[in-house]
Amino acid sequence: MHASGTFEVKMFSQPAEDGVGDASIGRMALDKQYHGDLAATGRGQMLATRTAVEGSAGYVALERVNGTLHGRSGSFALQHSGIMTRGTPQLTITVVPDSGSDELQGLAGTLAITITDGQHFYDFEYTLPEAG
Repeated sequence: MHASGTFEVKMFSQPAEDGVGDASIGRMALDKQYHGDLAATGRGQMLATRTAVEGSAGYVALERVNGTLHGRSGSFALQHSGIMTRGTPQLTITVVPDSGSDELQGLAGTLAITITDGQHFYDFEYTLPEAG
């Protein structure tokens, strides 16, 4: 199945915590609003680091999404893994296995993001068991 639409994202820097990891690894809170086939909110956390080479960086994030997907309500988790190599991005966003709740139990799939003229778009390829 396929879902698409737009989303807005707000990211808030979080302070480093004494005794937790390396302070050079940035931590951000994520707050998203999805529109279109996925009408939902997403909240999560991201860890990111840059390198000495311009345009090279990496990030990981976990996000909990709550709302409706093609009219089926529930929540699920997304796991993000992003690499930027000298300005060339590679991003994988996958539904965490068995994270779907309510009418989204059994959800699996991958979500792609594109940004055009400052507007964020998602393209979600997924599978979902038939409603029982």
